[in-house]
Amino acid sequence: MKKQHTMSKFAFFAMTASLFITVYEYPTFAVVGKSLIFYLLLCGLGWFLPVSLCSAELATIEGYQEGGIYSWVGKPLGEKYGFAALFFQWFQVTVGFVTMIYFIVGTLSYALEIPAMNNDPVFKFLSVVGIFWILTFLQLRGTETTAKLAKYGFSIGIILPVLVLFGCSIKYFMSGHSISPHFTHSSFWPTKATIGSLTSFVLAYMGVEASATHFSDLEDGKKNYPKLLMLLVIVGIVMSTIGGSVVSMVLTGDISSNEGVMDTATKLISPGHVSFFVKMIGFLTSFGILAQVSSWIVSPTEGLQFAATKNLLPKKLAEKNANDVPVRILMIQGVIVTIWAALLTFGSSGSGGNVGFQTAISLTVLIYLSAYILFFVSYFVILRKHKTLAREFQIPGGNLVKGIVAGVGLLISIAAVCTAFIVPSTVPSSESHLYLISLLAGFIVTLAIPFVFYHFYARPKKKSAIIESGEQA
Repeated sequence: MKKQHTMSKFAFFAMTASLFITVYEYPTFAVVGKSLIFYLLLCGLGWFLPVSLCSAELATIEGYQEGGIYSWVGKPLGEKYGFAALFFQWFQVTVGFVTMIYFIVGTLSYALEIPAMNNDPVFKFLSVVGIFWILTFLQLRGTETTAKLAKYGFSIGIILPVLVLFGCSIKYFMSGHSISPHFTHSSFWPTKATIGSLTSFVLAYMGVEASATHFSDLEDGKKNYPKLLMLLVIVGIVMSTIGGSVVSMVLTGDISSNEGVMDTATKLISPGHVSFFVKMIGFLTSFGILAQVSSWIVSPTEGLQFAATKNLLPKKLAEKNANDVPVRILMIQGVIVTIWAALLTFGSSGSGGNVGFQTAISLTVLIYLSAYILFFVSYFVILRKHKTLAREFQIPGGNLVKGIVAGVGLLISIAAVCTAFIVPSTVPSSESHLYLISLLAGFIVTLAIPFVFYHFYARPKKKSAIIESGEQA
């Protein structure tokens, strides 16, 4: 029986866009001034475009559609590497959920004028956990719920606020206000002081490949998936450039990562007080990030569920409810996110907390980049050894162009890994050694986890399954 496609082109576009196009990164972009335009173009064209093109090709290779990055890496490089890539993709988002919801909490605290919501650790922890678990239980209703949230969240929670802020900024500057010296005096080209920001800009484009797990749900996926990814590249670069530039051009002095967008809205719309329209911007952007969290809750877990069917994880994890959702995996994920929320919220409130928080963020980026490095390496293996495999979409220009595209993406991934070890300005110089040692140790341990698990659980499990099937035969 042919599978009923459940997602329209716009629903798929909105859900994929909400995986990576987000408002909460704008203050981070704004810190580097005009260089944000350079970094967004570099990472958009030199990293996001290669990821999009390569994933579009891999997703349309016959037999590679199921499991997303697990199949893309596992089939050419070997099962354990596919499992590792899948683990890295999932693990990083368990921390990413907390940082995304931190932005929601900070924005709602600003809009509702309840400072304790963002400043009191207990209040903040309960808010983060409450929001995440509500969204998790909503996902139990199936992909249709996720698609609806993503569609409306992207339209009115990301596109609308950015357009409003852009329009208000034009009016603001036309009425005689000057552009922030922070923006005008900054360099378009990267400097020694801003090179460490490369990792943040790569992070801004991470996640587009996670939509591949919904490939089979998309209407005429083989035809529409590559086209939608190309459109996402353009929209992603334009939206991020506009949003980051507006924040950088309007704000002076230190830019708050949690409240930078709201500070910008206040200065543009009602300087000196939080007006009704500023609050509406806050509610809309919060809804947009909620949609992003919602999209991320299910996408990586579907890959884990596929791995469970291959005996790489306990088979009970593969069981789904009536709405085709892997409930046990979502519950385990929820517990892990709750633990992260406690560690980051209460750990960051004490001495050395900023080091712990920054280490956790940098670690997630490094782990995700590890998955992308495996992704590009697997593409090169396919390009060299499996070029005859049938595929609906290919990067145009032949093998030379394919090699250049994937090579640029791989080089930027490696460069981003290196810049992640540049100590951020938010970490006191007296604690820079602690930051680097913690980050390196955490990186090595996390890299080892999937390989150790595969060696001691998955490989013996698969061997016993093969023996059992042989005996039954």
